[in-house]
Amino acid sequence: MERRYTKETRLVQASNRKDDRTGAVNAPIYMSTAFEHTGVGESTGYDYARTGNPTREVLEETIADLEGGRYGFACSSGMAAIQAVLSLFSQGDDIIASLDLYGGTYRLFREYWPQWGVDVRYVDPRDLQSVESAVKTNTRALFIETPTNPLMQEADLQALGEIARKHDLLLIVDNTFYTPLLQRPLESGADIVIHSATKYLGGHNDVVAGLIVADDDELGTRLFNIQNGIGMTLGAFDAWLLVRGMKTLSLRMEKHQQNAAAVCKMLGSHPLITEVLYPGQGGMLSFKVHDERLVDPLLRHLQLVTFAESLGGVESLMTYPSVQTHADIPEEVRVKNGVTNDLLRLSCGIENEQDISADITQALEAAEKQIAGREERYT
Repeated sequence: MERRYTKETRLVQASNRKDDRTGAVNAPIYMSTAFEHTGVGESTGYDYARTGNPTREVLEETIADLEGGRYGFACSSGMAAIQAVLSLFSQGDDIIASLDLYGGTYRLFREYWPQWGVDVRYVDPRDLQSVESAVKTNTRALFIETPTNPLMQEADLQALGEIARKHDLLLIVDNTFYTPLLQRPLESGADIVIHSATKYLGGHNDVVAGLIVADDDELGTRLFNIQNGIGMTLGAFDAWLLVRGMKTLSLRMEKHQQNAAAVCKMLGSHPLITEVLYPGQGGMLSFKVHDERLVDPLLRHLQLVTFAESLGGVESLMTYPSVQTHADIPEEVRVKNGVTNDLLRLSCGIENEQDISADITQALEAAEKQIAGREERYT
């Protein structure tokens, strides 16, 4: 009987034993756009790289296996993956989405899909009664982030799955922040899982990619036709980079979490911090400073942590959602949802935890002194 290995082992072994001809431990990168046919109606299984590529196939099989699905799709970005999933819907369809949502997803929902007749409405997915009350006769799906970006709010996927089944809805879950190591939404009733693989799965801030997983035959076929028809596929070299990054995901996530817990402890006792938002696992957290005037000097005085928009890489990054990731959300909507001008988001990398905490501490102190100096000059 073949042994079923743990997720950690399967990640490390991704791409191994995939090349029978040479036995290469690290599967080669197939850069070819076309594949030879030996005769009419005969194929090796590969015809044209947009439709299928051996390197991309390794990645797609790996993510499908990790999420517990049968169909994996590698797209050119996380947003391309969301666009592919949204392409399942038709004019007149309605989608219920998380109230706290990544700004790029909100932009796509607001600016593009309404003109094609698909309506998106927003509900706090933690309020199950509100979610169920929001379902209409033309509602076709729940689109859920958990934890949310940037407020780190967790939703009960099991309960949402029950609502989805009751009303014959698709449950679509963005699992970027937790990865399959911390959360497998298909096991809780989700139909489709999405990743911005640029983040934790890639892990090194060197590749942009998106992944989709489904377990249903019909959904798998439809998503393949969308991916192939639109051509939103990931290139072979990027697919190879992503597989390489995923091999160390387990080790990295362990350190990300260790660092996030340590930084949360430091921030929770700092006098300039009014609130720390951390769901208890993962490497992402957000926090609020007591005066939004601290934000700019704090970001300018960081020496180790980098002020940048992405997340999930080995390097620690700090983001200001109001002007970066969530800038496309109207201010009144953003502030009402809790993404205020005093909020900062931190992606804890895998550096030494004391170094990360010390850098943020010194930047906070420098920012406070700079503001105090300004006040003295004007008194």
